[in-house]
Amino acid sequence: MFNHLHRITSMGILMGACAIFSLPGLAAEDSSLLRQQLIELQQQMQQSQQAYQSRLQALEQRLKQLELEKITLANPAIVRDQTSPSDLPSSQGSPLRIGLSGLFAAGGSTADNDELEDLQGGGHDPNRNGFTVQNVELSLGATVDPYFDAQANIIFLVDREGETEVELEEAFMTTRHLPWGLQVKGGQYFTEFGRQNPQHPHTWAFADQPVVLSRFFGGDGLRSQGARVSWLAPTPWYSELYLGAQNANGETVTSFLAEGAGGDPTDPENIGGHVLIDRDGRDQSDLLYSARWLNGFDLSDTLSMNVGFSGLIGPNTSGRSTETTIVGTDVYLKWQPAYVQRGFPFVSWHTEVLQRHYEAGDSADPTQETLKDWGLFSQVLWGLRPGWVAGLRAEFAEADGGVSTDDDPFRDRRKRLSPNLTWYPSEYSKLRLQYNRDWAEHLDGGNADSLFLQMEFSLGSHAAHTF
Repeated sequence: MFNHLHRITSMGILMGACAIFSLPGLAAEDSSLLRQQLIELQQQMQQSQQAYQSRLQALEQRLKQLELEKITLANPAIVRDQTSPSDLPSSQGSPLRIGLSGLFAAGGSTADNDELEDLQGGGHDPNRNGFTVQNVELSLGATVDPYFDAQANIIFLVDREGETEVELEEAFMTTRHLPWGLQVKGGQYFTEFGRQNPQHPHTWAFADQPVVLSRFFGGDGLRSQGARVSWLAPTPWYSELYLGAQNANGETVTSFLAEGAGGDPTDPENIGGHVLIDRDGRDQSDLLYSARWLNGFDLSDTLSMNVGFSGLIGPNTSGRSTETTIVGTDVYLKWQPAYVQRGFPFVSWHTEVLQRHYEAGDSADPTQETLKDWGLFSQVLWGLRPGWVAGLRAEFAEADGGVSTDDDPFRDRRKRLSPNLTWYPSEYSKLRLQYNRDWAEHLDGGNADSLFLQMEFSLGSHAAHTF
């Protein structure tokens, strides 16, 4: 369009020049002056056209970058095989995304603080009568260059003694455009097992971590240092396979080479009556290996489903050659009508079932056995209207093997029912009221009732979350 206008304007100038030059009595020196002014005007228009075209190209490139980033955040696996370095911005990285979220709770329980600490086994659970700083998370992320994205999450906590703790939750890089549907991730990250474990606390649908995840993966979820590769299969439906290897030692790998094994000799740590020892990883055979196969389907125009299968195998600290294996399956269904307002209304159903086999004691140990634990949780969310979500979660966990589990808060028979109601005044804040009814064998009265009010704020930007 600009070119057409430029040609029309240029023709007008020339025609005007001819008319001016044909005027009678026009002096030669005046004609020369006008001719010079017309040449200068034409040059200015050419410069303006070049500047306009440069700005237009820059805007087109920026629009293309933003569209690609939007698609990548929504589903990075889909675009990784459809881009090349020439499609991506040539600048040194993208603007840094910085976000800060704060998660707090207030409430009380019929259980005292010591009992509540065992009932609420998650590291970010409201686990005391009174006030809890559950999680303050600083999130940093950006496109490093046309080849890598990077993300880091730093956590601030206030423990039960009022001391502030700082920890590096995640810091990893992912590739952007490997061929054949491949992607590599490396650094410190949550293990991709099931749907719930990789999620950060501020994205949880409930105020606390499911009981079975606290038992198998520890209070902070299963995460460690390592690398994984994923493959987006060329199938008619969404199908992705993840294979990873991570260090098996540390406080965030509870079922494996957990930190602190051995401990105080007068009060040694144990599982099922088997005393844990100090054991470090010796070679690649002592790494924690993970696998996950995730599939997504559109059952109809209004109903979608994800189905996943996950597995883990790695060494544990019950012996010099003992191993732990954990398997699980997860299902997620979401219904949403064709016409929605701010994502509402909707109904979603999320269920996970996990089983753990823990080899306790080496083969030469006369007390050697395999401890078997399993558990599940199932939760339904109903988006009633914009900003309002009602939820209900049911949980069960139990163990088999070892000494009596009646007095063990992390292996006894547990049941929990949790209704809640969440109000989102905006996408940057929420208020959640949740009631927990717990049945646990290790409790003196056998059950407990708890009520929590959770509050959250969010500043800046955060990476896109899982569908």
